[in-house]
Amino acid sequence: MAGAALALVLAGGVGAGFPGWGDRGGPDRDDKHHERGRDRDRAKNVIFIVGDGMGIAHRELIRLATVGREGELEMNQLRYQGWAQTDPADPEEVVTDSAAGATAFSTGVRSYNGAIAVDLDGDPVRTLLERAERAGKSTGLVTTSQVTDATPAAFGSHVADRGNQSEIARQYLEETGVEVILGGGEDWWYPAGDEGRWPDNPETDPTEASKGTAGNLVERAEELRYRYVSTAEELADAPDRGKLLGLFANEEMFEHVGPAAPLYEPSVPLHDMADKALDILSRDRDGFFLVIEEEGIDEMAHHGHGQEVIDSGQALDETVALARDFAARHRDTLIVVVGDHETGGLAIELVDDGDESGEGEQAEEGPFTLAGTDLTFMVDWTTGGHTGAATPASAEGPGADAMVGVRDNTDIHDLVRDAMRTGRH
Repeated sequence: MAGAALALVLAGGVGAGFPGWGDRGGPDRDDKHHERGRDRDRAKNVIFIVGDGMGIAHRELIRLATVGREGELEMNQLRYQGWAQTDPADPEEVVTDSAAGATAFSTGVRSYNGAIAVDLDGDPVRTLLERAERAGKSTGLVTTSQVTDATPAAFGSHVADRGNQSEIARQYLEETGVEVILGGGEDWWYPAGDEGRWPDNPETDPTEASKGTAGNLVERAEELRYRYVSTAEELADAPDRGKLLGLFANEEMFEHVGPAAPLYEPSVPLHDMADKALDILSRDRDGFFLVIEEEGIDEMAHHGHGQEVIDSGQALDETVALARDFAARHRDTLIVVVGDHETGGLAIELVDDGDESGEGEQAEEGPFTLAGTDLTFMVDWTTGGHTGAATPASAEGPGADAMVGVRDNTDIHDLVRDAMRTGRH
């Protein structure tokens, strides 16, 4: 009943609190991204984009700071807009982590925090990426986090504990067969004492060093005919065909080097990794399934860094623009943009010297400038962890009209599965 009620609300627009949401385009909209009838076709290609930790307030912060009142984010221009509840089925915790959140997206099953594509009993559940592989499609995982971190892992592997990152990497190569893998986390692909291309114990974080538990997985990837790259230049020079593994950092693709230093400086921009993945995967005549994650929103919100949330959110939106441009040329492409959970309890507030500002990383920040004006606002954080807030969910392309019926994060799995028409088993 709640899902039906939400569908009715979204189909007509969300109302004063969420202006313009629902079916933004309408039946007569004339736009290269919104051809009539397109939503009824099969999705040959799926681009599944995750803003890790991105709640509705995060999207508004990114919008206000980058395009202002009269502008609109690319992710807000996707035709169908809604939101999803995020609570896991964890027997001890109400608020989800990224593992349970991504498992809901990838399998349609709510599980416990830390679960990677397994149910409450620890049994594997088939993922959307695996469904795509079974249908003959090529697949890819792109992230600014470790490529074996919770979100990509939940699409390409099955483990009971998200911390088992070397096993996750092994499964990508030997069981799931993901064709394109791009992100950070080289330390998990080499055993301790076997330094990869990213040096052990770097000055920016001396604790980082190779620590894999499944042998030399980069060597194994090369045996399986993956091309291995570790720099932006090598990525750019890599052929636009074949299997590709790119690891561009010891751990996440941004560093923690002090409160006054830049935190969000990925060694390879998310946009560039996604662009290369699309170039390779789109050569498959059967189509592709690509997961793209911007981890920076979550990481910076955990530490109460509003400007870096804006920077990483802008990088995410530029990648959504890339996906929309691709879909404009390939009308059988479904784009989904979601947040897996909300991080930080973010609030956007007026400048008020008398307001409670908090302490440490949860201190009130600002002022920030409303883009295109002299007006300013503050950013406030209520926690350094996750919250149980619902998250935005947006879609465009074949099957995207089902977004108006989304209530739970598992519904988004069903939307994509049905759009690809890969069956329910």
